[in-house]
Amino acid sequence: MTAAPDRRARRARARLSTAALVLLGVAGLVAAVIVGHYRTTPPTTPSVPDPAPAPQASGDAAAERALATRLMLWLPAEAAQPHDLTTREAGPAITVPAPSTQAGQWIPTAFPQSPEGALAQLAALDQTGVAGGDPDTYGRAYADLALPGAPDVAGSGLYTVLSRFRRATGVAAGEATAGLSVRYEVTHGLVKGTTDDGGFAVVCVLGQLSTDVHGYGTTLGIGDCQAMRWTAGGWRISDGPRAAYASSAWPGTTEAVSAGYRALSGSPR
Repeated sequence: MTAAPDRRARRARARLSTAALVLLGVAGLVAAVIVGHYRTTPPTTPSVPDPAPAPQASGDAAAERALATRLMLWLPAEAAQPHDLTTREAGPAITVPAPSTQAGQWIPTAFPQSPEGALAQLAALDQTGVAGGDPDTYGRAYADLALPGAPDVAGSGLYTVLSRFRRATGVAAGEATAGLSVRYEVTHGLVKGTTDDGGFAVVCVLGQLSTDVHGYGTTLGIGDCQAMRWTAGGWRISDGPRAAYASSAWPGTTEAVSAGYRALSGSPR
């Protein structure tokens, strides 16, 4: 007579355990973003964007480094959580172009040589690499578009987020599991700047990262910045220093606008 109640109790404990794991995953996601930002932020840095760097006299390499490493707006972890939107805008929507070819490609490429093209390429990389929530998949996507000498993927913000989420849910990188889904939808972006006659661009995307484990889910606003270089094969993640970590905020909020994110129109997919 006790078998059915025991089964119900076990199922209830399993559901509670799953919920707890998801909550741990959320904490890990937020912590990953904040820790990643502080890796490039000295303790005395004020919570406002750094001024634009002065013109560099020693060549493009110095200008590229200054642009890539200039810090983004610091935001608290709470800014990434869903909250009220604002009617303010950082500027008009950015139209992201479609790739000129896409058939048979895992990651869409062949975006035009323009800052908007670099932004579209980063959005395509991140949306493709994050799908499923496996850091190994993101690592392969990153490697496909990284030039020799590009920063190690292990230090990138999204890779760190995915790795911590996997650890929080007890699923190893590269391991397939039923009931786990992760999706990243890019909605906003910004062009931090360009140099080398437009051949080098630092761009940032902002989107909603949605995670679900057996029906328990959450969504956060996560940003990603990368230094991109134009090559004969299109836009690639540039060699050289890692771009300063992106500001992460819930898209469309006051914090996102303050960080400079603008709505994107069009789609790289």
